Amino acid sequence: MSQTIYEPEAVCFDQDGVLIDSEGAWDEARRAVVAENGGRWKDEATRAMMGMSAPEWSRYLRDELGVALSPREISDRVVAQLLAGYEHSLPLLPGAVDAVRRVAARCPVGLASSANREVIDAVLGASGLAGVFGAAVAGEEVARGKPAPDIYLEAARRLGVDPRRCAAVEDSTNGLRSAAAAGMLVVALPNREFPPTPEALELAAIVLDSLLQLPSALFSRGARA
Repeated sequence: MSQTIYEPEAVCFDQDGVLIDSEGAWDEARRAVVAENGGRWKDEATRAMMGMSAPEWSRYLRDELGVALSPREISDRVVAQLLAGYEHSLPLLPGAVDAVRRVAARCPVGLASSANREVIDAVLGASGLAGVFGAAVAGEEVARGKPAPDIYLEAARRLGVDPRRCAAVEDSTNGLRSAAAAGMLVVALPNREFPPTPEALELAAIVLDSLLQLPSALFSRGARA
């Protein structure tokens, strides 16, 4: 799918896989909770949960993987394991902080992350980006997780910008689909560990190898068809 490439009025970032190398950490935390509470992991579970909000993946662990806890207990235990790891080392991706700051110097920036609010707050605080984002939306704050467009539409609303004049930076299949469904200019930074499907990648107008390329990709060329 081809898109018109334009200079956006705002840019929304995903968090996991775009700003921090965290998909593996989420996977480890969920696997541990499954193993410790009577569940059984399925081969397709990791990809199935990418982009899900906390209420959605917590129900998935209970209903599909057999974890004998309530969704709230599941969410709390997974997040506790994840944050314990982040206290030792935050796995920021190369160039992430610089790229966000450089984009923020040109236009408002938002965060649209499926992560829990407490995880978002911890990451933004540790990275020094808490005051840079004009809006940060957690997956649990909208009705539907990715690939539904809800989180990107809410981020644009909080920024006060038409979503059709926003760009979204995503790494995963469900994230790319979510941004495209919101009508945003889709920028792909393909996740190396869990790469998006070719069909989802076709939704992107711009494909990056590194977040360091983002400012020039969006702002140096001017609008073109």
